[in-house]
Amino acid sequence: MTAIPHALPSAHDSGHRFDAERHWAASLALGFERRDGVTRMVQARHQGPLRVQRPFYPEGREGACHVYLLHPPGGLVSGDALNISARLAGGSHALLTTPAANKLYKADSQGVAWCQQTRLSVDDGASLEWLPQETIAFDGSRGAQLTDIALHGNARCLGWEVLALGRPASRLPYVSGCIEQRFRLIRDGKPLWLERQPLDPQHRRFRGRWGQGGASVQATLWAVGLNDSDAAAAIEALREALPDNTRWAVTLRHGVLLLRYLGHERNEAWAICQQAWELLRPALLERQAHTPRIWLT
Repeated sequence: MTAIPHALPSAHDSGHRFDAERHWAASLALGFERRDGVTRMVQARHQGPLRVQRPFYPEGREGACHVYLLHPPGGLVSGDALNISARLAGGSHALLTTPAANKLYKADSQGVAWCQQTRLSVDDGASLEWLPQETIAFDGSRGAQLTDIALHGNARCLGWEVLALGRPASRLPYVSGCIEQRFRLIRDGKPLWLERQPLDPQHRRFRGRWGQGGASVQATLWAVGLNDSDAAAAIEALREALPDNTRWAVTLRHGVLLLRYLGHERNEAWAICQQAWELLRPALLERQAHTPRIWLT
């Protein structure tokens, strides 16, 4: 079985190969600074099919800078290697999202994996919202998703990841393949949350009640930057406001508020995350939630 990559090849290695060593690289590097009271996108360097639209300011010029990350192919196939990075300078506030679901397609006959790596750096006094639309993994998909968030000083971050495994509505469940997710969140070099999760439907963890439990949809929302008393109040508010069921839970560890969902309904997972974001944003960022227009199209 072809190994799943844990690091992306360099851009100059890419090419139109069609054997087990092929890959197609794409990268996007963004930079944000606050100038004259406005968060401005000062860098948007790209290679391959990764782009951004122009910045939007639906909350006013002094509000968050909304940016949509565009990947025209609409998903990852065998050999794809995506590298997304963003750096927020002190005082800036950016909300990054996507226009549609990301799709992880079935591996080819040689089992070549894909890889997506995201690196986000938030300077002291800056605020980042990382709110991509959901990811849909097709049966047979193989690859690695690596997310690295580095916070500095009193930087704040609010984000989520929603993953749907298979396409049950089309009677195509996720029964083969392997996806590895790695998440690393640090502040000033100190780890706050490190996680590695292999998703292999052939492993007993995937079905066991002590693991995935056969769930086809999972989501994680995080908020970093609340003090302990505000975090405790936010947790109570979430427990009162969100639907009363056993498919989600919320906790606080090492200053990171974590909300988890494990179930079978993509719409339910998304609704819970969006409702939690709407509740947490005023407490963490002192601004009411403003739904990105792209979510409504």
